[in-house]
Amino acid sequence: MQRTLIWDLPTRLFHWSLAASFAIAWLTGDGDAWRSVHVFLGYLMLGLVGFRVVWGFMGSHFSRFASFWFSPKEAVQYLKQVATGRAARHTGHNPTGSWAIYILLALALGVGLTGILTLGGDEQQGLAAGWFSFSQIKLIKELHELMATAMLLVVLGHITGVVVESVLHKENLARSMVTGIKLAEPGTPVAHRHRVVAAVMLLVMLGFGGWWFKYAIDRNIDHPNGSVMEAPREGDAAHVKFVGPKLADNSVWRAECGSCHSAFYPALLPSRSWQKMMATQDQHFGSDLGLDAATVATILTFLVDNSADKHLTEAAFKIEQSLAKDSAPQRITETPYWVKKHREITAADWANPLVKSKNNCAACHMDADAGTFEDGAMQIPKALAATAVPLAIIKP
Repeated sequence: MQRTLIWDLPTRLFHWSLAASFAIAWLTGDGDAWRSVHVFLGYLMLGLVGFRVVWGFMGSHFSRFASFWFSPKEAVQYLKQVATGRAARHTGHNPTGSWAIYILLALALGVGLTGILTLGGDEQQGLAAGWFSFSQIKLIKELHELMATAMLLVVLGHITGVVVESVLHKENLARSMVTGIKLAEPGTPVAHRHRVVAAVMLLVMLGFGGWWFKYAIDRNIDHPNGSVMEAPREGDAAHVKFVGPKLADNSVWRAECGSCHSAFYPALLPSRSWQKMMATQDQHFGSDLGLDAATVATILTFLVDNSADKHLTEAAFKIEQSLAKDSAPQRITETPYWVKKHREITAADWANPLVKSKNNCAACHMDADAGTFEDGAMQIPKALAATAVPLAIIKP
């Protein structure tokens, strides 16, 4: 037995890049504040899977699929042999490990593709923006989460197998995937290092990361159908750029409704709420609006055409879904979805000078005036950071 280069450099770089990408993607899956990182890692995983498929035919001997193609029966038999402590040592991938690799590649592909579809339907952003409605994407989103969980279980099983086989054959398999070196018999095919391929692979990943976090996000490439907005505000930590879908506007509505308070975009309440509100304009929260019939008709048409029922934004869809069919709330803050998203905010938070009240959406939502309420447009003012950091993303 002699020290032999078994794993070429591109294979090792792929292995650890995919492992790190999945681990971080898993940790950032539930936080809207980290969505840009999560999406980036999803695209990166798809690229890595594509590379590995190509490298499975063009790489060094033990990196090629032909060197570790075993039948399911052989994989099960090897697993039984491991359980009895009589499993044969394999220089390359063993039968059970080979199937773990195939399953991980398939799941990574599935997770990435369903992630793109979920982003397109759940956020109406990315490559699949507009392909599905918010309601249609529910099943795909559940499939995305299910496949991610399955991938995690396979990863844990793979790690367990590496540990068990390392102990069984008294060799550090994890270290060999770092160095590429394993003990092998004379005459065993020696891997070519393929330094150039690895260097190009690394540069592509770094370049994509640089483009994504500098160019794609700053210029909102991930939101091709949206409107770009820049909102530097006093007290903000940074000059934040964000984007949301271009929503219809109406000068009469904005002038009349915005003259006394913020012009709350119609997508925040269902059409029945607006109809009830305009039908009782003489009792508008203790005031008589005194609008003539023509003005009422103009405003009502705009309100109904862009209400929560139309699902123009993610917030609109979730607000409408949270309401009973016969419910016609007159306050946005009374909708179940709004209450759920703001339940952790204390009275002291609302009393903060930068917020003052629950109807001051613009205090935290920089696109409140546009009515889009995008995740990337949420930024808690500095004065709130000490008490409301966990609420980094809050939608109305």
